[in-house]
Amino acid sequence: MEEKEKPRLSRLTAILTQLQSSRIVTATQLAERHKVSVRTIYRDIRALEKSGIPIVTEEGKGYSIMEGYRLPPVLFTDDEANALITVEQLVIRSKDQSFSKNVSSAVEKIKSVLRYSQKVNADLLTERVFFDGNQYEEKSSNNLMQIQSSIIHFQVLKMVYYSSVKKRTTRNIEPFAIYSTSGNFLLIAFCRLRNDFRVFRIDYIESLVRQNEKFTPHNMTIQKYFEEYIKK
Repeated sequence: MEEKEKPRLSRLTAILTQLQSSRIVTATQLAERHKVSVRTIYRDIRALEKSGIPIVTEEGKGYSIMEGYRLPPVLFTDDEANALITVEQLVIRSKDQSFSKNVSSAVEKIKSVLRYSQKVNADLLTERVFFDGNQYEEKSSNNLMQIQSSIIHFQVLKMVYYSSVKKRTTRNIEPFAIYSTSGNFLLIAFCRLRNDFRVFRIDYIESLVRQNEKFTPHNMTIQKYFEEYIKK
């Protein structure tokens, strides 16, 4: 293989991985990611199509892989494998049981496709990487995964919330976003009781019940929320 072919082969592999991991990707996004022209991306997509990859072109939107099509697992570099182990150890220290359990399960599946030498290194890193902040690994919530599901499915949740001032309230909420600060997960949601967006600490949620009702997505972004609501 000629030297000039190597960057393109590497780029084609990376584009294919990106297409498999996203619902839809634009030519502009791919061009910016790989620091090439949009015209070059067009040629790369044609090359992948000619090799038998069923790429779907959505006019005016971008590219995706035909639903149901799966390729064998990609190989991880040593640095990528090490990064996964480090992320796992960071998540294990989180206070939400549902989150740490599911991430550990996902990483275990990823480990199954690692090379033997990478598995040895992964075991070593697991013993040598430690994040402070939740020293005793106590789990003070078990709601994060349910909240994530409700965010992507626009599903109303009935919540019993026990605030920092020990006030217990029951309210229906429309989950919007999650962020983390100082080791705590925070939920941004539209609260029907207050008829406005509110922030709730997830470890203060006493119970959540998914309702048989979906809400209309709000005309809101994370950036807009912080610009408008943090000021209040």
